[in-house]
Amino acid sequence: MDDAPESRITLHPHSRRVQVVIDGTELADTTRAIELRERGYPPRQYIPRDDVRMDLLTSSDTVTHCLFKGDASYFSFREHKDLAWSYDQPPENIGDIAGCLVFYRGVSE
Repeated sequence: MDDAPESRITLHPHSRRVQVVIDGTELADTTRAIELRERGYPPRQYIPRDDVRMDLLTSSDTVTHCLFKGDASYFSFREHKDLAWSYDQPPENIGDIAGCLVFYRGVSE
């Protein structure tokens, strides 16, 4: 079985509208999301920061590491700790997700 990032992860830009609403507050609205598909995980919508209400999010001290995507930094909204994350320096083969945010919940298409 090949676990190289090139075979494990694929990016799929699309123009479908993606919104993130938590507790009635819209945190993101975009038609520029990139769907990341990683073998063994559900697809995730990576949203450009320009389309995220960053003024409503606070940076978290949480950092995790993924062998295939690098270090992730996390963001919270009110009492919802670490509900979004971002890879600021992903590997070149998935560089298009750099700085984009992905949310655990509240996403609708």
